[in-house]
Amino acid sequence: MKTSLHTLQQSITHCERCPRLRAHCTQVALEKRLAYRDWIYWGRPIPNFLPAEPRTTRLLLLGLAPAAHGANRTGRMFTGDRSGDFLFAALHATGFANQPNCTSREDGLQLIDCAITAVCHCAPPDNKPTLKEITQCRPFLDQTLQLLPALRGIVALGKIAWDAGIREYRQRGWSTTERPPAFTHGALFQPVGVPFLLATYHPSQQNTFTGVLTQPMLQVVFAQAKKLINASPR
Repeated sequence: MKTSLHTLQQSITHCERCPRLRAHCTQVALEKRLAYRDWIYWGRPIPNFLPAEPRTTRLLLLGLAPAAHGANRTGRMFTGDRSGDFLFAALHATGFANQPNCTSREDGLQLIDCAITAVCHCAPPDNKPTLKEITQCRPFLDQTLQLLPALRGIVALGKIAWDAGIREYRQRGWSTTERPPAFTHGALFQPVGVPFLLATYHPSQQNTFTGVLTQPMLQVVFAQAKKLINASPR
């Protein structure tokens, strides 16, 4: 039976493939951070963050993994941490979100013509999933792509997401002859007849606090993504 988006979301949420990640997320959810001691942490794998009409979505954001006290707490991608604050400010400024605020699943935030997924759907210790854990999570990315028939492009948030995207393109036969560029902010891989892959530095505090990634830089990437999806005949 063909997988539906609802079934996929449920499969992600109930996944137990990676014992190390599940143990870490559960431990964090029990111990909590003092500032969030009154929260009931989500503590499970984080499903995709989808817009109201996912099957018409043209852009997919591919992140690394949930933050231990961000999405692992709130249950929604990039919600409840500084990375999400930075990301949604840029999405709102470029018309991909209805507001810049991202505090909880009940905050009214809606995505517009884009969806958000991740290389890993569980928060890893030190934000570093193993290659095996990335491989274990890959079927969810594959199914997500299958269930977004209007997809025109992917924005990879960081090098790990870029590398995972390139592997996915190769495994799907989307890049049989073209040689992808090396990862850098603004790198673009655009094989003929398939969705483009566009890179940005990850909106982590390590990058945003040091000026490696600024709001104008990220907004330029999303503005370029909008131009590309509007120009795509696919």
